[in-house]
Amino acid sequence: MGRVTSDTTATDAAAQHAPEPPGAPPVWQRRLRRFGFPARPQTDVRARLVPAFPESSGRLWAAFGVGPNAAIRLTRWSGWLGPLLVALFAGVLRFWNLGSPRKVIFDETYYPKDAWSLLQYGYEGTWAKNANDALVGHPPQLLLSPEHSYVVHPPMGKWLIAVGEGLFGMNPFGWRFMVALLGTLSVLLVCRIGRRLMRSTALGCLAGGLLAVDGLHFVMSRTALLDLIVMFWVVAAFGCLLVDRDRTRARLAAALPVGHGGTSRSSEAENGEGIARPDEGVGDRLRLGWRPWRIAAGLCLGLATATKWNGLYYLAAFALMAVLWDVAARRTAGARHPFRSAVRRDAVPAFGSTVVVALATYLASWSGWIATKGGYYRDWATSPEGRTGAWTWLPDWLRSLWHYQTEVYSFHTGLTTPHAYQSNPWSWLVLGRPVSYFYEDPKVGHDGCTAAEGCAREVLALGTPLLWWAACFALLYVLYRWLFKRDWRAGAIVCGVAAGYLPWFLYQERTIFLFYAVVFVPFLCLALAMMLGAIVGPPGSTERRRTIGAVGAGVLVLLIAWNFIYFYPLYTGMPIPKSAWHHRMWFDTWV
Repeated sequence: MGRVTSDTTATDAAAQHAPEPPGAPPVWQRRLRRFGFPARPQTDVRARLVPAFPESSGRLWAAFGVGPNAAIRLTRWSGWLGPLLVALFAGVLRFWNLGSPRKVIFDETYYPKDAWSLLQYGYEGTWAKNANDALVGHPPQLLLSPEHSYVVHPPMGKWLIAVGEGLFGMNPFGWRFMVALLGTLSVLLVCRIGRRLMRSTALGCLAGGLLAVDGLHFVMSRTALLDLIVMFWVVAAFGCLLVDRDRTRARLAAALPVGHGGTSRSSEAENGEGIARPDEGVGDRLRLGWRPWRIAAGLCLGLATATKWNGLYYLAAFALMAVLWDVAARRTAGARHPFRSAVRRDAVPAFGSTVVVALATYLASWSGWIATKGGYYRDWATSPEGRTGAWTWLPDWLRSLWHYQTEVYSFHTGLTTPHAYQSNPWSWLVLGRPVSYFYEDPKVGHDGCTAAEGCAREVLALGTPLLWWAACFALLYVLYRWLFKRDWRAGAIVCGVAAGYLPWFLYQERTIFLFYAVVFVPFLCLALAMMLGAIVGPPGSTERRRTIGAVGAGVLVLLIAWNFIYFYPLYTGMPIPKSAWHHRMWFDTWV
């Protein structure tokens, strides 16, 4: 990253006339770096490969008289205690009165019914036309027939919804149970991911806490749709790749020779920045071996794609990001040709553990459709149309499945039917057009309404406004950190947002909705937590600087929490007076 210039005026003046050292970054870039955290170069390559967690020293516990061994154990527990408490808070919010509204809302008209059909037949059957009104309080088997129906999403997410239905029955609580559970677990994952990413338990818990009080994530956690399930597997894959990154870099660090003073090096010589050069051969030669966490990431990405196809974008983006992380690790370990070494030794295993594993997982998700004969297009390969062509040597089930996928792709790309709540992705980050999942206007004395003017009950898929609007600035901050500070953490967050957001700009003619954005909401929360950490100030700042920063960041977090509480009735379908409902419609496009 180059040597950081001093903040003193005298040093700056001298630097303007000093000759530029070879390989130094341009002056404009060095000036911009002053506005971020100072990047003090580490003299030990091992410390640069695997930065320690701030809590790992146990200084906090030592201040209370705790011994070194006990401090290590307490530090490990503290890394879990905070995230578990945040997840418990999120779980109470999501499971409280989960069965309300006690009816089918929005696209629950599709996925819970498909899930129940999978339990019965292994494929999606056909429901009676009055099924939505008759489901609550009537045996579902009387409304379902084995005649196949045409569905346009893979079965994995519906199988997960079916788990809750199998446990609690075909009712709103049953079909929302697994989605609420995955929404709660995703908060826990974000806490742990933020801790590992930013090396701070506090910032990790802050990121998870922000996700817990995001309105869009909250509503999607209480509705049996597929998009939150995709989000869960994407976040799980991201976490697996982070663990793989740390373990791989630790393996490289362990392979480096150790010089005087215990620092990793190749010789006693130092480079022009005062940093000991590592053994150049290790970075080029070392094979990184068995990487189970990367395979786990491939499995999670396969499950995301087997829920909805937009998981494919994350598969491509995360696979590329993982290879670039390997390039950076080998460069830090002293490789002369890090990109060439990574391509030779890491690219093929990375492809196998992500793309191949994901493809196998996707095929396995269709096991119910493959094992039965009643699914839509299941026997296409044995029809007159299916018996022709150049691929007749493949198994019938595989050719039928491929034909099904091509038909589904044509449906998705050609879906242009207007919808009252569709929105352009340009408006998503500012919450231009949220989606109403449910609306009723009960009169006084009905459905808990006590207002003489009448009430409104609505479930509105709206992100917490102050959180999303602050996240817009946080995205600019992480872009700056990535582009001008070469901060890989910011780059990883940008990748998570871009993979879930930018592809929708390719389909602006298609009917699309704001709630698709729930897939990248966790990365918005990570970006906001990173920006709030910068507002508080880096370690070593003056007490006045840290106090002002902490007050500013704390006020913003409290305002976000208040904003979630204010809109809570619109997230849960609580009856509120019509006037109170109108006060919460801040913009005409929200109605």
